[in-house]
Order: sequence, then structure tokens, then C-alpha cells
Amino acid sequence: MAEIVYMPKLSDTMTEGVVAEWHKKVGDKVASGELIAEIETDKATMEFESFYDGVLLYIGVEKGKGAPVNSILAIIGQEGEDISALIAGGAAPKAEEKKKEPAKEESAKEEPKKEETSKPEVKEVSKPAASAVTTAPSAVTGDRVFASPLAKKLADEKGIDISSVRGTGDQGRIVKRDVEHYVPYVPASGGAVQQIASGTESYEDVPVSQMRKTIARRLAESKFTAPHFYLTINVDMDNAIAARKAMNESGEVKISFNDMVIKASALALTKHPAVNSSWLGDVIRKNHHVNVGVAVAVDEGLLVPVVRFANTKGMAQIGEEVRAYAKRAKEKKLQPADWEGSTFTISNLGMFGIDNFTAIINPPDSCILAVGGIQQIPVVKNNQVVPGNVMTLTLSCDHRVVDGATGAAFLQTLKSYLENPVTMLV
Repeated sequence: MAEIVYMPKLSDTMTEGVVAEWHKKVGDKVASGELIAEIETDKATMEFESFYDGVLLYIGVEKGKGAPVNSILAIIGQEGEDISALIAGGAAPKAEEKKKEPAKEESAKEEPKKEETSKPEVKEVSKPAASAVTTAPSAVTGDRVFASPLAKKLADEKGIDISSVRGTGDQGRIVKRDVEHYVPYVPASGGAVQQIASGTESYEDVPVSQMRKTIARRLAESKFTAPHFYLTINVDMDNAIAARKAMNESGEVKISFNDMVIKASALALTKHPAVNSSWLGDVIRKNHHVNVGVAVAVDEGLLVPVVRFANTKGMAQIGEEVRAYAKRAKEKKLQPADWEGSTFTISNLGMFGIDNFTAIINPPDSCILAVGGIQQIPVVKNNQVVPGNVMTLTLSCDHRVVDGATGAAFLQTLKSYLENPVTMLV
């Protein structure tokens, strides 16, 4: 009997999958446990194995196309078996049903819905203000200039005579874009007036990837649902710089400042369990374990692999894990177990030259720490102004879980660890 293979839910946030590759074609024999396709989720490309023995009778989602979770991915059965009833009664998405119709107009309608595997569409549009004319534009009737209030205001700010601007709105009305694209008129060699062409405008429509869709949805939910507030503190990194240099001189390990921040945060979380909590709607879950999510930038967005039990690990082990996660993330080889279960998140942009910033909380965590770069600035020590190395940390807090005093106490503990790194080795 033929069996329907549905689009699987391969991660907790997955709502749609894209077929990156088919390893079987219609008519091929398939064994249970055999790789049949690669599915691109919102976070990674994962191998998908068959649950059934038989022949691949039908492919519901072509390579490069997307479909919702639980829609028909394929049908496996016996050779020659009638599967028309299964196809008709399945949960295939509308986009796939349209795809099966031979009419050319339906194919044309589906073309703009290509997923990220399709080639980005590049269009060029001539500027409306750059077309050559032989006479001055006519946007004036008598003493009245037909222009929008915004166009008049913009022209006044730019010092442009509004009556010399050519209107492209209804009935020649001058609108904002006409003023923005305005090019002065100059006399032509024959005494006529012409407008100098200034090139073309172009744009590129890039299909939104599954990862970017999920990032947009989750961060929008977090930002507009969780009441964020922000706490910022400066950390004297002189001792941390010296400690890192001493640890790295051995050549056996390579410790980064990010590794030190992760370790210090993990230890501080054990002393401030409210910051290590999660908002679950009806309850606040105070986690007894410390799993630190580390934001990793990839081409299509951001992934947050998790360093589990970070408070029990040394900085060298933390560094090895983060580097391995970053490599697998860029290769899209992370598995769901790698990014699930964080209790706190760290986002570090210091290596990109960012002094300080605020981050959006990664739900269901109650806090996220934004780490800036180390700045060399004048500081006051022992009543004297001396060169100093300062790093700015900003904690984004969900006010439903963490109060201001609680977040401030956590930052003070974190600051103490970073300013006295030897205490992290005890």
C-alpha cells in the first residue's frame, strides 16, 4: 500500500521547508533508512531518510521549491500502484497544486515565488527626472505651481526653483521624487534647453530565505511582546588583557576575550538565577543549569548555538566549542540539539569595531548581553588621568522576569569577574 511522506518538522521553529536536493527520482527503489532528500530548514540543511520500503511514485515538492510542514513531500509504494486518491486527498500546498497544471499562465504566476535558490531578479529603471527634453518642463499654470506640499518643502530646503522642476505626478503635478531626482537645465549648443542624463536606477529583489523569515518572525515577536529595558556598564579590561596574554603565551591554548566573557557570564548567572530564567507565560522557569547561547553570524542571518553547562567548563574548552560551532554554522551543518535549550544569550560585535549596541532578547531567555569592543580611552585611576582599556556591556532584560536592580546586580558580578580574571580560575 502506498504511503505519503510528509514535509517533516525538523526544528522547533520550522513552519516551511525547501528541498535542497533529491537523491532519488520517480521510479527509483527506496529502502527504509535510505537518504532520499536534503531539506533546508530555517537554520540548517538536513538529510532526510525514508521511513518506508518501495518505489518512489511521486514527488510533491521539486528541488528548490518550498512547502509547509505536513504537506505532501513524496509518495512511496509499489510499482504501478494507483496514487491519484492520495494526491487528491493530501495536504499539498496550493502553490504545488498550481505547479501541476500545464497552463502557461499558472506557471507565470508562480515564477515570482521562487525560493532563495532562484537567481535574484535585477531590474533597471530610468530616472523620471533624467529624460532629455527640448524645452523647460511645464508644471506651472499662470502663477500657480502644481506641486505637493512635501515637494515644495523639499525644494525650498534644497534651494531649487520649484517652477523649473518637471512633474511626473497626475496631470504633471510635481511630487517628492521629482525634486529628489532634479537635474538643473543647461543650454544646448543650438540654443535649445536640455536636461543632462544622470544614469539609471537599478535594484535587486532577493527572495527571503527560510532562516531570514524565522529570524524576522521570532525577533518581531520578542521585541513587541517582551517589555525590553537596557542596562549598560563599563568594564576595566587591563587585568583581562594581561591575563589573556599570559595564558596564550604557553602556545597550548588560545583564549579570546569572547571566551572570557562567556565564562564570566556563566559564573555570574549561578549567583543571579533570576537572570538565568525563562518566561513561559503562566510560569517563570528558574533554570538550575547554565546554557549560554552564542550568536554566530552567517551569510543569511544569525544562529545561536549553545555552550551547555558553561559554568563548569574552562575557557579553553569554551573556545574550542564556539569555534567548532561557528565552523559548522557557516557550513549549515548545525543540528537542532546544537541551538536548542539556551538559558542566556551573548552577542559580541566588538571584533567588528562596534563600541556598544543593544540586542533583542532571544526567547524564551529573559536576557541577552551585547558586548562591544575594547576601547583605549583616558580613565581616572588614583586621582590621575591615565590610558585605559574599557569594554562596554549592555544587558537587554525582559521586565516580566528581571527587574532593574536584579539586572544591575548581575552586571556588577560580571564586571568583578572580568576585572579580576583570577577569580574565574578558583
